[in-house]
Amino acid sequence: MALSARLEIRQGQGLVITPQLQQAIKLLQMSNLEVEAFIDAELERNPLLQRDEGEADGDATPEPDGPTVAEQVADAEARADLDATHDDVSPGERATGDAPEAAADVGGAVDWSKAGSGGSFDQDGEGFEERLTRELTLSEHLQGQLSASGLSPAETIIAGVLIDAVDDGGYLRAETSEVAERLGCDSALVERVLGVIQGFDPVGVAARDVRECLMIQLKDQNRYDPAIAALLDNLPLLAKRDLTSLRRLCGVDDEDLREMIAEVRGLTPKPGAAFGGEPSSPVAPDVFVREGLGGMWLVELNSDALPRVLMDQRYHAQVSGQSRTDQEKTFVADCLAQASWLIKSLDQRARTILKVSSEIVRQQDAFLAFGVQHLRPLNLKTVAEAIGMHESTVSRVTSNKYLATPRGVFEMKFFFTSAIASSEGGEAHSAEGVRDRIRRLIDTEAREADVHSDDAIVDLLKTAGVDIARRTVAKYREAMRIPSSVDRRRMLKEPA
Repeated sequence: MALSARLEIRQGQGLVITPQLQQAIKLLQMSNLEVEAFIDAELERNPLLQRDEGEADGDATPEPDGPTVAEQVADAEARADLDATHDDVSPGERATGDAPEAAADVGGAVDWSKAGSGGSFDQDGEGFEERLTRELTLSEHLQGQLSASGLSPAETIIAGVLIDAVDDGGYLRAETSEVAERLGCDSALVERVLGVIQGFDPVGVAARDVRECLMIQLKDQNRYDPAIAALLDNLPLLAKRDLTSLRRLCGVDDEDLREMIAEVRGLTPKPGAAFGGEPSSPVAPDVFVREGLGGMWLVELNSDALPRVLMDQRYHAQVSGQSRTDQEKTFVADCLAQASWLIKSLDQRARTILKVSSEIVRQQDAFLAFGVQHLRPLNLKTVAEAIGMHESTVSRVTSNKYLATPRGVFEMKFFFTSAIASSEGGEAHSAEGVRDRIRRLIDTEAREADVHSDDAIVDLLKTAGVDIARRTVAKYREAMRIPSSVDRRRMLKEPA
Protein backbone atom coordinates (compact mmCIF):
# COMPACT_ATOMS: atom_id res chain seq x y z
CA MET A 1 0.00 0.00 0.00
CA ALA A 2 1.51 3.32 -1.08
CA LEU A 3 1.78 6.19 1.38
CA SER A 4 0.16 9.45 0.32
CA ALA A 5 -1.01 12.73 1.86
CA ARG A 6 -4.74 13.43 2.05
CA LEU A 7 -7.25 15.69 3.80
CA GLU A 8 -9.90 14.30 6.17
CA ILE A 9 -12.77 15.96 8.03
CA ARG A 10 -13.68 14.44 11.39
CA GLN A 11 -16.35 15.40 13.87
CA GLY A 12 -15.74 14.95 17.59
CA GLN A 13 -16.41 16.35 21.04
CA GLY A 14 -13.84 17.78 23.41
CA LEU A 15 -13.57 20.03 26.44
CA VAL A 16 -11.75 23.28 25.69
CA ILE A 17 -10.99 25.86 28.36
CA THR A 18 -11.63 29.20 26.74
CA PRO A 19 -9.73 32.36 27.80
CA GLN A 20 -12.91 33.63 29.46
CA LEU A 21 -13.24 30.44 31.49
CA GLN A 22 -9.57 30.65 32.48
CA GLN A 23 -10.19 34.21 33.64
CA ALA A 24 -13.15 33.13 35.76
CA ILE A 25 -11.09 30.36 37.36
CA LYS A 26 -8.27 32.79 38.16
CA LEU A 27 -10.68 35.30 39.67
CA LEU A 28 -12.11 32.59 41.89
CA GLN A 29 -8.81 31.91 43.65
CA MET A 30 -7.62 35.53 43.85
CA SER A 31 -7.69 37.46 47.10
CA ASN A 32 -9.60 40.73 47.29
CA LEU A 33 -6.36 42.72 46.88
CA GLU A 34 -5.40 40.73 43.80
CA VAL A 35 -8.87 41.23 42.36
CA GLU A 36 -8.55 44.98 42.90
CA ALA A 37 -5.25 45.02 41.02
CA PHE A 38 -6.78 42.95 38.21
CA ILE A 39 -9.78 45.31 37.99
CA ASP A 40 -7.47 48.34 37.79
CA ALA A 41 -5.65 46.77 34.86
CA GLU A 42 -8.93 45.98 33.11
CA LEU A 43 -10.20 49.53 33.64
CA GLU A 44 -7.13 50.88 31.88
CA ARG A 45 -7.42 48.39 29.03
CA ASN A 46 -11.17 48.35 28.43
CA PRO A 47 -12.83 51.77 27.84
CA LEU A 48 -16.32 50.33 28.33
CA LEU A 49 -15.69 49.51 32.00
CA GLN A 50 -16.12 51.98 34.82
CA ARG A 51 -16.21 51.83 38.59
CA ASP A 52 -19.53 51.89 40.37
CA GLU A 53 -19.30 54.75 42.82
CA GLY A 54 -22.73 53.96 44.25
CA GLU A 55 -24.49 56.97 42.70
CA ALA A 56 -24.49 56.40 38.94
CA ASP A 57 -26.42 53.56 37.37
CA GLY A 58 -25.13 51.24 34.71
CA ASP A 59 -26.60 53.14 31.73
CA ALA A 60 -25.53 56.61 32.81
CA THR A 61 -22.24 58.22 32.04
CA PRO A 62 -20.95 60.02 35.15
CA GLU A 63 -20.40 63.72 34.80
CA PRO A 64 -16.82 64.78 35.47
CA ASP A 65 -16.39 66.64 38.73
CA GLY A 66 -13.05 68.21 37.83
CA PRO A 67 -12.14 70.75 35.13
CA THR A 68 -12.73 69.94 31.50
CA VAL A 69 -9.99 69.25 29.02
CA ALA A 70 -10.16 72.78 27.65
CA GLU A 71 -9.87 74.24 31.15
CA GLN A 72 -6.86 72.01 31.89
CA VAL A 73 -5.14 73.12 28.68
CA ALA A 74 -5.79 76.77 29.47
CA ASP A 75 -4.50 76.26 33.00
CA ALA A 76 -1.36 74.58 31.68
CA GLU A 77 -0.72 77.49 29.27
CA ALA A 78 -1.15 79.97 32.13
CA ARG A 79 1.32 78.01 34.26
CA ALA A 80 3.80 77.95 31.38
CA ASP A 81 3.55 81.74 30.99
CA LEU A 82 4.02 82.17 34.72
CA ASP A 83 7.09 79.93 34.75
CA ALA A 84 8.60 81.77 31.80
CA THR A 85 8.51 85.11 33.67
CA HIS A 86 9.39 83.65 37.07
CA ASP A 87 13.08 84.43 36.85
CA ASP A 88 12.49 88.04 35.81
CA VAL A 89 10.43 89.23 38.76
CA SER A 90 11.38 90.26 42.25
CA PRO A 91 10.89 88.02 45.31
CA GLY A 92 7.77 89.92 46.26
CA GLU A 93 6.26 89.40 42.83
CA ARG A 94 7.13 85.66 42.78
CA ALA A 95 4.74 85.04 45.64
CA THR A 96 1.65 85.94 43.61
CA GLY A 97 2.73 86.44 40.03
CA ASP A 98 1.23 89.98 40.13
CA ALA A 99 2.59 93.41 40.96
CA PRO A 100 4.05 94.00 44.45
CA GLU A 101 1.08 96.12 45.52
CA ALA A 102 -1.21 93.13 45.06
CA ALA A 103 0.69 91.08 47.66
CA ALA A 104 -1.67 92.24 50.42
CA ASP A 105 -4.58 90.55 48.69
CA VAL A 106 -2.84 87.21 48.23
CA GLY A 107 -4.88 85.52 50.95
CA GLY A 108 -8.09 86.04 49.03
CA ALA A 109 -6.59 85.22 45.64
CA VAL A 110 -5.18 81.80 46.34
CA ASP A 111 -7.46 78.80 45.83
CA TRP A 112 -6.75 76.76 48.97
CA SER A 113 -9.33 74.13 48.06
CA LYS A 114 -6.76 72.33 45.92
CA ALA A 115 -4.07 72.31 48.59
CA GLY A 116 -3.12 68.99 50.15
CA SER A 117 -3.82 68.14 53.75
CA GLY A 118 -0.14 68.06 54.55
CA GLY A 119 0.61 71.50 53.14
CA SER A 120 3.63 70.29 51.18
CA PHE A 121 4.58 67.08 49.45
CA ASP A 122 7.70 65.22 48.61
CA GLN A 123 8.28 63.68 45.23
CA ASP A 124 6.60 60.46 46.34
CA GLY A 125 3.45 62.33 47.37
CA GLU A 126 3.98 61.99 51.13
CA GLY A 127 2.58 64.94 53.03
CA PHE A 128 4.15 66.79 55.96
CA GLU A 129 1.63 65.42 58.44
CA GLU A 130 2.22 61.87 57.19
CA ARG A 131 5.95 62.28 57.73
CA LEU A 132 5.39 63.50 61.28
CA THR A 133 3.01 60.71 62.26
CA ARG A 134 4.78 57.90 60.41
CA GLU A 135 7.12 55.78 62.49
CA LEU A 136 10.80 56.30 61.66
CA THR A 137 12.37 53.38 59.84
CA LEU A 138 15.72 51.86 60.78
CA SER A 139 17.28 52.97 57.50
CA GLU A 140 16.20 56.58 58.05
CA HIS A 141 17.52 56.45 61.63
CA LEU A 142 20.92 55.23 60.43
CA GLN A 143 21.05 57.73 57.57
CA GLY A 144 20.44 60.54 60.06
CA GLN A 145 23.44 59.42 62.12
CA LEU A 146 25.53 58.99 58.98
CA SER A 147 25.20 62.66 58.11
CA ALA A 148 26.81 63.56 61.46
CA SER A 149 29.49 60.85 61.45
CA GLY A 150 32.21 62.96 59.81
CA LEU A 151 33.11 60.37 57.17
CA SER A 152 34.76 61.33 53.92
CA PRO A 153 32.66 61.41 50.72
CA ALA A 154 34.00 58.03 49.60
CA GLU A 155 33.35 56.50 53.01
CA THR A 156 29.85 58.02 53.05
CA ILE A 157 29.04 56.25 49.77
CA ILE A 158 30.24 52.94 51.18
CA ALA A 159 28.25 53.51 54.36
CA GLY A 160 25.13 54.23 52.33
CA VAL A 161 25.47 50.93 50.49
CA LEU A 162 25.97 49.05 53.75
CA ILE A 163 22.96 50.72 55.36
CA ASP A 164 20.81 49.72 52.40
CA ALA A 165 21.87 46.10 53.03
CA VAL A 166 20.67 46.15 56.67
CA ASP A 167 17.36 44.31 57.10
CA ASP A 168 14.48 45.21 59.41
CA GLY A 169 16.00 43.14 62.21
CA GLY A 170 19.21 45.18 62.10
CA TYR A 171 21.49 42.58 60.49
CA LEU A 172 23.79 43.17 57.54
CA ARG A 173 22.70 40.95 54.65
CA ALA A 174 25.66 41.57 52.34
CA GLU A 175 29.26 40.38 52.27
CA THR A 176 31.85 43.10 52.68
CA SER A 177 33.96 41.51 49.94
CA GLU A 178 31.05 41.76 47.50
CA VAL A 179 30.47 45.41 48.45
CA ALA A 180 34.17 46.16 47.94
CA GLU A 181 34.17 44.46 44.56
CA ARG A 182 31.02 46.27 43.46
CA LEU A 183 32.34 49.70 44.51
CA GLY A 184 35.90 49.02 43.36
CA CYS A 185 37.53 49.75 46.72
CA ASP A 186 39.63 47.93 49.30
CA SER A 187 37.92 45.39 51.58
CA ALA A 188 39.76 46.87 54.57
CA LEU A 189 38.10 50.22 53.90
CA VAL A 190 34.67 48.59 53.82
CA GLU A 191 35.41 46.82 57.11
CA ARG A 192 36.48 50.10 58.67
CA VAL A 193 33.29 51.85 57.54
CA LEU A 194 31.25 48.90 58.82
CA GLY A 195 32.90 49.33 62.21
CA VAL A 196 31.70 52.95 62.24
CA ILE A 197 28.12 51.91 61.41
CA GLN A 198 28.21 49.25 64.12
CA GLY A 199 28.81 52.09 66.57
CA PHE A 200 25.53 53.73 65.61
CA ASP A 201 22.33 53.52 67.61
CA PRO A 202 20.76 51.02 68.24
CA VAL A 203 23.69 49.12 69.71
CA GLY A 204 24.34 45.91 67.79
CA VAL A 205 23.07 47.15 64.44
CA ALA A 206 24.76 46.04 61.17
CA ALA A 207 26.02 42.81 62.77
CA ARG A 208 26.50 39.86 60.45
CA ASP A 209 25.19 37.20 62.83
CA VAL A 210 23.71 36.81 66.30
CA ARG A 211 27.10 36.27 67.94
CA GLU A 212 28.51 39.52 66.56
CA CYS A 213 25.34 41.40 67.51
CA LEU A 214 25.57 40.23 71.13
CA MET A 215 29.31 40.86 71.19
CA ILE A 216 28.84 44.51 70.14
CA GLN A 217 26.26 45.04 72.87
CA LEU A 218 28.49 43.46 75.51
CA LYS A 219 31.45 45.59 74.43
CA ASP A 220 29.27 48.67 74.72
CA GLN A 221 28.48 47.65 78.31
CA ASN A 222 32.18 46.88 78.98
CA ARG A 223 31.21 43.31 79.83
CA TYR A 224 33.01 41.42 77.10
CA ASP A 225 35.67 39.12 78.58
CA PRO A 226 37.16 35.74 77.57
CA ALA A 227 34.60 33.76 79.59
CA ILE A 228 31.58 35.37 77.99
CA ALA A 229 33.33 35.23 74.61
CA ALA A 230 33.50 31.45 75.00
CA LEU A 231 29.80 31.47 75.85
CA LEU A 232 29.00 33.36 72.64
CA ASP A 233 31.13 30.91 70.67
CA ASN A 234 28.90 28.08 71.92
CA LEU A 235 25.42 29.52 71.53
CA PRO A 236 24.05 26.17 70.22
CA LEU A 237 24.93 24.62 73.59
CA LEU A 238 23.14 27.48 75.32
CA ALA A 239 20.06 26.85 73.17
CA LYS A 240 20.18 23.18 74.23
CA ARG A 241 20.73 24.27 77.84
CA ASP A 242 23.77 22.06 78.16
CA LEU A 243 25.08 23.84 81.25
CA THR A 244 27.66 21.17 82.07
CA SER A 245 29.49 21.62 78.77
CA LEU A 246 29.23 25.41 79.01
CA ARG A 247 30.81 25.43 82.49
CA ARG A 248 33.71 23.38 81.21
CA LEU A 249 34.26 25.46 78.07
CA CYS A 250 33.94 28.82 79.82
CA GLY A 251 35.98 27.78 82.88
CA VAL A 252 33.51 29.23 85.41
CA ASP A 253 31.41 27.90 88.27
CA ASP A 254 27.63 27.62 88.45
CA GLU A 255 27.07 31.09 89.88
CA ASP A 256 29.21 32.86 87.26
CA LEU A 257 27.55 30.88 84.46
CA ARG A 258 24.11 31.88 85.69
CA GLU A 259 25.15 35.53 85.74
CA MET A 260 26.58 35.28 82.23
CA ILE A 261 23.42 33.63 80.92
CA ALA A 262 21.33 36.33 82.58
CA GLU A 263 23.42 39.01 80.87
CA VAL A 264 23.01 37.38 77.47
CA ARG A 265 19.27 37.07 78.01
CA GLY A 266 19.12 40.79 78.76
CA LEU A 267 20.54 41.67 75.35
CA THR A 268 18.54 42.41 72.20
CA PRO A 269 18.95 39.79 69.45
CA LYS A 270 17.12 42.03 66.93
CA PRO A 271 18.15 45.63 67.52
CA GLY A 272 16.20 46.91 64.52
CA ALA A 273 12.86 45.55 65.71
CA ALA A 274 12.12 48.76 67.63
CA PHE A 275 11.89 50.77 64.41
CA GLY A 276 9.11 50.89 61.88
CA GLY A 277 9.34 48.92 58.67
CA GLU A 278 7.15 48.79 55.62
CA PRO A 279 3.51 49.23 56.59
CA SER A 280 1.76 45.89 56.60
CA SER A 281 -1.57 45.60 54.86
CA PRO A 282 -4.33 44.56 57.26
CA VAL A 283 -6.37 41.53 56.35
CA ALA A 284 -9.73 42.56 54.91
CA PRO A 285 -12.26 39.77 55.56
CA ASP A 286 -14.31 38.62 52.60
CA VAL A 287 -17.21 37.40 54.73
CA PHE A 288 -18.73 38.56 58.00
CA VAL A 289 -20.25 36.02 60.39
CA ARG A 290 -22.37 37.22 63.30
CA GLU A 291 -24.84 35.66 65.66
CA GLY A 292 -28.48 36.33 64.98
CA LEU A 293 -31.70 35.66 66.83
CA GLY A 294 -32.32 32.18 68.16
CA GLY A 295 -28.66 31.18 68.00
CA MET A 296 -28.58 31.30 64.20
CA TRP A 297 -25.41 32.43 62.46
CA LEU A 298 -25.80 35.11 59.80
CA VAL A 299 -23.33 35.12 56.89
CA GLU A 300 -22.92 38.14 54.64
CA LEU A 301 -20.34 39.31 52.14
CA ASN A 302 -18.10 42.25 52.95
CA SER A 303 -19.38 44.88 50.53
CA ASP A 304 -16.22 46.96 50.92
CA ALA A 305 -14.10 44.07 49.64
CA LEU A 306 -16.29 43.44 46.59
CA PRO A 307 -15.21 45.20 43.38
CA ARG A 308 -17.89 47.43 41.88
CA VAL A 309 -17.59 47.45 38.10
CA LEU A 310 -20.19 48.55 35.56
CA MET A 311 -20.37 48.66 31.79
CA ASP A 312 -20.96 52.09 30.28
CA GLN A 313 -23.86 51.36 27.92
CA ARG A 314 -24.15 54.99 26.77
CA TYR A 315 -20.50 55.18 25.80
CA HIS A 316 -20.77 51.82 24.02
CA ALA A 317 -23.70 53.07 21.94
CA GLN A 318 -21.80 56.22 21.08
CA VAL A 319 -18.59 54.44 20.09
CA SER A 320 -20.28 51.61 18.19
CA GLY A 321 -22.28 54.14 16.20
CA GLN A 322 -19.11 55.94 15.13
CA SER A 323 -17.14 52.81 14.23
CA ARG A 324 -16.43 52.68 10.52
CA THR A 325 -13.74 50.10 9.81
CA ASP A 326 -13.90 46.40 10.57
CA GLN A 327 -10.97 46.77 12.96
CA GLU A 328 -12.80 49.37 15.01
CA LYS A 329 -15.98 47.30 15.12
CA THR A 330 -14.03 44.20 16.17
CA PHE A 331 -12.30 46.12 18.95
CA VAL A 332 -15.61 47.48 20.30
CA ALA A 333 -17.20 44.04 20.13
CA ASP A 334 -14.27 42.45 21.98
CA CYS A 335 -14.40 45.12 24.67
CA LEU A 336 -18.14 44.56 25.08
CA ALA A 337 -17.71 40.80 25.39
CA GLN A 338 -14.83 41.12 27.85
CA ALA A 339 -16.73 43.64 29.98
CA SER A 340 -19.86 41.47 30.08
CA TRP A 341 -17.90 38.35 30.95
CA LEU A 342 -15.90 40.13 33.65
CA ILE A 343 -19.03 41.47 35.35
CA LYS A 344 -20.63 38.04 35.17
CA SER A 345 -17.48 36.36 36.55
CA LEU A 346 -17.27 38.80 39.48
CA ASP A 347 -20.94 38.16 40.32
CA GLN A 348 -20.43 34.40 40.12
CA ARG A 349 -17.31 34.70 42.31
CA ALA A 350 -19.26 36.55 45.01
CA ARG A 351 -22.11 34.02 44.93
CA THR A 352 -19.70 31.08 45.17
CA ILE A 353 -17.81 32.61 48.11
CA LEU A 354 -21.07 33.20 49.95
CA LYS A 355 -22.29 29.65 49.27
CA VAL A 356 -19.04 28.01 50.43
CA SER A 357 -18.68 30.17 53.53
CA SER A 358 -22.30 29.53 54.51
CA GLU A 359 -21.70 25.79 54.38
CA ILE A 360 -18.48 26.14 56.40
CA VAL A 361 -20.34 28.09 59.08
CA ARG A 362 -23.08 25.45 59.12
CA GLN A 363 -20.51 22.68 59.58
CA GLN A 364 -18.45 24.53 62.21
CA ASP A 365 -21.20 26.19 64.25
CA ALA A 366 -19.93 24.43 67.40
CA PHE A 367 -16.56 26.14 67.02
CA LEU A 368 -18.21 29.55 66.75
CA ALA A 369 -20.28 28.86 69.85
CA PHE A 370 -17.86 27.01 72.14
CA GLY A 371 -14.28 27.36 70.87
CA VAL A 372 -11.50 25.52 69.10
CA GLN A 373 -11.93 22.29 71.05
CA HIS A 374 -15.26 21.83 69.32
CA LEU A 375 -13.86 22.24 65.80
CA ARG A 376 -15.16 19.34 63.73
CA PRO A 377 -13.12 17.39 61.17
CA LEU A 378 -13.93 18.76 57.73
CA ASN A 379 -12.61 18.21 54.21
CA LEU A 380 -13.23 19.74 50.80
CA LYS A 381 -15.29 16.78 49.60
CA THR A 382 -17.88 17.21 52.35
CA VAL A 383 -18.45 20.87 51.51
CA ALA A 384 -18.40 20.22 47.76
CA GLU A 385 -21.07 17.52 48.01
CA ALA A 386 -23.25 19.68 50.24
CA ILE A 387 -23.31 22.65 47.84
CA GLY A 388 -23.16 20.67 44.60
CA MET A 389 -19.75 21.83 43.39
CA HIS A 390 -16.45 20.21 42.53
CA GLU A 391 -13.70 19.90 45.14
CA SER A 392 -11.32 21.97 43.01
CA THR A 393 -13.82 24.84 43.00
CA VAL A 394 -14.11 24.74 46.79
CA SER A 395 -10.32 24.62 47.06
CA ARG A 396 -9.97 27.73 44.90
CA VAL A 397 -12.65 29.59 46.81
CA THR A 398 -11.07 28.91 50.20
CA SER A 399 -7.61 30.11 49.11
CA ASN A 400 -6.70 33.59 50.42
CA LYS A 401 -10.24 34.21 51.68
CA TYR A 402 -10.98 35.22 55.27
CA LEU A 403 -13.98 34.99 57.59
CA ALA A 404 -14.54 37.55 60.33
CA THR A 405 -16.21 35.75 63.24
CA PRO A 406 -16.89 36.71 66.86
CA ARG A 407 -13.79 34.62 67.72
CA GLY A 408 -11.51 36.46 65.31
CA VAL A 409 -10.56 36.53 61.65
CA PHE A 410 -9.67 33.14 60.19
CA GLU A 411 -8.66 31.96 56.75
CA MET A 412 -11.19 29.57 55.26
CA LYS A 413 -8.52 26.87 55.12
CA PHE A 414 -8.41 26.95 58.93
CA PHE A 415 -11.78 25.23 59.17
CA PHE A 416 -10.62 22.21 57.15
CA THR A 417 -8.84 19.82 59.52
CA SER A 418 -8.11 16.12 59.41
CA ALA A 419 -9.94 13.68 61.66
CA ILE A 420 -8.44 11.84 64.63
CA ALA A 421 -10.36 8.79 65.76
CA SER A 422 -11.99 8.60 69.16
CA SER A 423 -10.73 5.95 71.58
CA GLU A 424 -14.29 5.28 72.70
CA GLY A 425 -15.77 4.85 69.23
CA GLY A 426 -17.57 8.19 69.33
CA GLU A 427 -17.32 11.22 67.06
CA ALA A 428 -13.86 11.89 65.64
CA HIS A 429 -11.78 14.85 66.84
CA SER A 430 -10.27 17.52 64.64
CA ALA A 431 -6.51 17.86 64.44
CA GLU A 432 -6.68 21.54 65.41
CA GLY A 433 -8.69 20.67 68.52
CA VAL A 434 -6.16 18.00 69.51
CA ARG A 435 -3.31 20.49 69.06
CA ASP A 436 -5.11 22.88 71.37
CA ARG A 437 -5.48 20.10 73.98
CA ILE A 438 -1.73 19.37 73.79
CA ARG A 439 -0.92 23.04 74.20
CA ARG A 440 -3.18 23.33 77.23
CA LEU A 441 -1.62 20.26 78.87
CA ILE A 442 1.88 21.70 78.46
CA ASP A 443 0.85 25.17 79.63
CA THR A 444 -0.25 23.69 82.96
CA GLU A 445 3.29 22.45 83.74
CA ALA A 446 4.41 24.60 86.64
CA ARG A 447 7.05 22.34 88.23
CA GLU A 448 9.68 19.91 87.03
CA ALA A 449 7.61 17.00 88.30
CA ASP A 450 4.62 18.18 86.26
CA VAL A 451 6.40 17.94 82.89
CA HIS A 452 4.61 15.49 80.59
CA SER A 453 6.52 13.36 78.14
CA ASP A 454 5.01 12.58 74.75
CA ASP A 455 3.98 9.15 76.03
CA ALA A 456 2.30 10.72 79.06
CA ILE A 457 0.42 13.14 76.79
CA VAL A 458 -0.76 10.17 74.71
CA ASP A 459 -2.15 8.50 77.85
CA LEU A 460 -3.87 11.71 78.99
CA LEU A 461 -5.45 12.20 75.57
CA LYS A 462 -6.67 8.60 75.47
CA THR A 463 -8.28 9.17 78.86
CA ALA A 464 -10.06 12.15 77.30
CA GLY A 465 -11.25 9.98 74.40
CA VAL A 466 -8.62 10.84 71.77
CA ASP A 467 -6.87 7.91 70.07
CA ILE A 468 -3.51 9.28 68.92
CA ALA A 469 -0.01 7.92 68.37
CA ARG A 470 3.08 9.21 70.13
CA ARG A 471 4.77 10.27 66.88
CA THR A 472 1.68 12.35 66.04
CA VAL A 473 1.93 14.09 69.40
CA ALA A 474 5.62 14.78 68.74
CA LYS A 475 4.79 16.14 65.27
CA TYR A 476 2.10 18.49 66.60
CA ARG A 477 4.35 19.63 69.45
CA GLU A 478 7.23 20.43 67.08
CA ALA A 479 4.85 22.25 64.72
CA MET A 480 3.82 24.48 67.64
CA ARG A 481 7.54 25.02 68.44
CA ILE A 482 7.20 23.54 71.91
CA PRO A 483 10.44 22.06 73.32
CA SER A 484 10.71 18.43 74.30
CA SER A 485 10.07 17.28 77.85
CA VAL A 486 13.82 17.16 78.55
CA ASP A 487 14.28 20.79 77.49
CA ARG A 488 11.21 21.89 79.43
CA ARG A 489 12.58 20.26 82.60
CA ARG A 490 15.86 22.13 82.09
CA MET A 491 13.94 25.39 81.73
CA LEU A 492 12.11 24.77 85.00
CA LYS A 493 15.41 23.93 86.74
CA GLU A 494 17.03 27.21 85.75
CA PRO A 495 16.56 30.09 88.20
CA ALA A 496 14.42 32.97 87.09
